[in-house]
Amino acid sequence: MFRTLTFTCVALSLMIVHGHNLSAETPQSSSTLLQPFVEKHELAGAVALVANQDEILSVETVGYSNIEANVAMKPDSLFWIASQSKGMTAVAVLMLVDEGKIALDDPVEKYLPEFRGQMVVAEKDDDRVLLRKAIHPITIREVLSHVSGLPFKSAIEEPTLDGLPLEKAVRSYAMTPLQTEPGTHYQYSNAGINTAARVLEVVSGKKYEDFMQKRLFTPLGMKDTTFWPNAEQVARLAKSYRPNKAKDNLVEFGLGQLISPLTERCNRFPMPAGGLFSTATDTAIFCQMLLRGGEFGGKRFLSEAAMNELIHRQTPDVVKSNYSLGFAVGSDWFGHGGAHATNMEIHRGKDLVIIWMVQHGGYPGDGKKAQGVFKNWAYQKYGK
Repeated sequence: MFRTLTFTCVALSLMIVHGHNLSAETPQSSSTLLQPFVEKHELAGAVALVANQDEILSVETVGYSNIEANVAMKPDSLFWIASQSKGMTAVAVLMLVDEGKIALDDPVEKYLPEFRGQMVVAEKDDDRVLLRKAIHPITIREVLSHVSGLPFKSAIEEPTLDGLPLEKAVRSYAMTPLQTEPGTHYQYSNAGINTAARVLEVVSGKKYEDFMQKRLFTPLGMKDTTFWPNAEQVARLAKSYRPNKAKDNLVEFGLGQLISPLTERCNRFPMPAGGLFSTATDTAIFCQMLLRGGEFGGKRFLSEAAMNELIHRQTPDVVKSNYSLGFAVGSDWFGHGGAHATNMEIHRGKDLVIIWMVQHGGYPGDGKKAQGVFKNWAYQKYGK
């Protein structure tokens, strides 16, 4: 099932992992540290990329994109990046904020009248649900930062998340009572991000997917970022793995949240909150643009004011989660992960972009630690 690779004593001596800290002597290659996770059947495979704002510093691969077929992971392997789509959607919305076509504190109902008069759940038990009028209409800022009160999804988004046209999905959110008062609680919400994308459609007069392609992906040169991977891209798609029942090996599982085949364009629809596929290099380009303050290749994508909104916490103090607009955010970094464990991080203080591309729904053994080992290696080797 797995090929066995032999490591020299020197390589093993460099791999000292304790609490995700490396030895003082940092290996030249991150694969030296990651390959043992593959050997122990704890990690199927990964593409690990490090960049600064000017160049890609390192792209390394370990393991397999398809264990059963013995297909090695490659730098151009494709991944479902899932919720990393949220940050890309938020950037597109902020482009329209820069153009004065949307304001972050505008109510959603200004652009989508179906949200007028939306109610919030006041009390709920097994027999009844009591509703009351929300304290204020939900805003663009709130739907982008998961504090609108909208649920994760609506009842009709079953069995997959990509089976409804965006307009229809968003209309179902307007018909769904808010779970909490707007601006008071953090509730991770695909519905909120999808709603912001529908506002983008109405304001721009363009389909969401067309806007993303023409205003973001094509200008940045993100040639492998798409909602509908073609046959050639599907051939490069890494399989997804999770622990077997004994939790001592890996078994493949499918993309159950999406309609198959992925090339289907009639019954599969773009899902702004989590439908994108991409590669490590494409995702790095997007992150480099943000690390450069919204500029890339001589073209400005976001203003300084928009970037300032993006990199700072938007969730209120009463909320524990640190979230910006489509991104998780820390003191000097922001980024996002995906449902199958992909991750992108932009570290402003270290001038680093760190991309971790895997397809995992959990790990046997210590497999989850592999990402932290890679990140610490990147900090030590390339961080300022």
